[in-house]
Amino acid sequence: MKITTIVISVIITISLLGAAILLSRESANSPNNTAADAGNLSLIDGQQIITINAKGGYSPKFTAAKAGVPTTLKINTQNTFDCSSALTIPSLGYQNYLPPSGETLINLPPQQAGTSLRGLCSMGMYNFTVNFN
Repeated sequence: MKITTIVISVIITISLLGAAILLSRESANSPNNTAADAGNLSLIDGQQIITINAKGGYSPKFTAAKAGVPTTLKINTQNTFDCSSALTIPSLGYQNYLPPSGETLINLPPQQAGTSLRGLCSMGMYNFTVNFN
């Protein structure tokens, strides 16, 4: 009886460790954890537009932007009903609920080099950062 208990305990432990490893690999490769993506940044008529997707977090998590340029944050939502729809940007004093689907434009004055702008969900679980260089 003791051997059966030990064998079952070992099998459960191995299963839990395997699941933890798989989950950590999936979260490391998730689109919400990608580094700066130049595809979310555009410059139109001297206005810098940074696109962030909000659903189950924010993507991309990190964006490198140009300092000294008027900037618009374009936050896209598509069937977003989680806490990432309640956006807070503390350095701007910005707090707002995003629509479940659509885009929200937030105009920023030109930022100084070295400035970081951080957006958070209402619970602080999800965030994104824009670094101005």
